[in-house]
Amino acid sequence: MKSFFSIFVILLTVGFLFTTATIRAQEAASLKVADAAICKDVVDRTPVDAGTSFSASVGKLYCFTKITGAQEPTTVTHVWYFGETERARVSLAVGVASWRTNSSKKIQPHERGSWHVDVLGPGGELLKTLEFEITP
Repeated sequence: MKSFFSIFVILLTVGFLFTTATIRAQEAASLKVADAAICKDVVDRTPVDAGTSFSASVGKLYCFTKITGAQEPTTVTHVWYFGETERARVSLAVGVASWRTNSSKKIQPHERGSWHVDVLGPGGELLKTLEFEITP
């Protein structure tokens, strides 16, 4: 009887873990980046002066994202890269339905060249990549 109970508990645990993983995978699959931009500012939840090329004197840039498809509150992560070197990782709260959020990164005048921001879902899955450059 003790053996039967142990097997029952194991099966319940495996079932719970499988169900939880399936729900998270479905939730992550439903998340979409409906709009995204690298920009000089965000005002009233709207990107300002969006582009793909910025002067080295820009000072600070923002990564704006509009996320849709969340079934419950979750998170996305903006990962900023200079070349292939990670420079910042920012976790951002996402509410349900349609949610706008942003992160920012100070840009040093000597950090010229290719940059990109990866937008990651709650499980670390890549949702979108935004590429931009810093010019002299």
